[in-house]
Amino acid sequence: MTGDGSYERDRTYITTRITADGQDGYPVEPGRYRLVIARACPWANRSAIVRRLMGLEGVLSMGIAGPLHDERSWVFHLDPGGRDPVLGIERLQEAFLLRDPGYPSGITVPAIVDIPTGRVVTNDFERITLDLGSEWAAHQRDGAPDLYPERRRDEIDDVAGKVYRDVNDGVYQCGFAGDQEAYDTAYRRLWERLDWLEERLTDRRYLVGDTVTEADVRLFPTLVRFDAVYHGHFKCNRQKLAELPALWAYARDLFQTPGFGDTIDFAQIKAHYYVVHHQINPTGIVPRGPDPRGWLSPHGREELGGRPFGDGTPPGPPPPPERVPPLGSSPTNASPVTASPITAGRRHR
Repeated sequence: MTGDGSYERDRTYITTRITADGQDGYPVEPGRYRLVIARACPWANRSAIVRRLMGLEGVLSMGIAGPLHDERSWVFHLDPGGRDPVLGIERLQEAFLLRDPGYPSGITVPAIVDIPTGRVVTNDFERITLDLGSEWAAHQRDGAPDLYPERRRDEIDDVAGKVYRDVNDGVYQCGFAGDQEAYDTAYRRLWERLDWLEERLTDRRYLVGDTVTEADVRLFPTLVRFDAVYHGHFKCNRQKLAELPALWAYARDLFQTPGFGDTIDFAQIKAHYYVVHHQINPTGIVPRGPDPRGWLSPHGREELGGRPFGDGTPPGPPPPPERVPPLGSSPTNASPVTASPITAGRRHR
């Protein structure tokens, strides 16, 4: 929190990279690393999507932290015995402290851990997705899409930068604002950008070009959480996403695209925000709605043309251990979140 009441994200990350040439000491090697995410976290959601789209499940395993944590760390409270089955740790914090016993910043997801040493390699969420799409090329599936085509990188960077500042981080600036003026400023910027996106997506299927790119991967995790969390919990309540025709259809189009909706667990998303953010929701009551079945309704975006994977192909289904509960017929998409004494935290993601 800054002196004027506005929320400022800690952008200090471990920026070591895993590269094809191993220039930072960590070469790409199948089976050596473990990507740790939380289904609840939008920043981690990006890496889960790209890993799926690239077909890297067989070479980069994935650990899934539960939605509940405290100020110390994300924990593996959904795994048997409360430990990640590959890393053998209870808290992601353990991997950070092995890397740096005095690690001073937040324990964040996504993070990639070196399995042999148990040390975190990186938690630089922006770089992780770009490197999964490029440095891991030798191990990607046949038909993996190009999410960051060179000819469109300037436009992707421009759009993604605006989306990050005003939307991805903008909802947090609303939710964690410390006074009315800071909230009002963040709210105005958020809705100005959402209006801009609504207009941009009225006559184009994707944010940049006619295929899914890194820009879409970065916007989707915020949109999919908007009505369930940000609209009410973070006071971003001018309108619901479902009341914005182009953005709602665009978000449903992506949700129904393999690699996107099959990474989403609404029960874990809501459990995290409404239970962990005790300062915003001190009762810890998790709302039953909204009904998620609308995400499966027809979107009609095919009429705008475009091909989600360009010259590539859709990914196959996720491995059974990584499948999320189907939306089914339950209006709450209820999936059990194991009870845990870990109920309140201060590391805002």
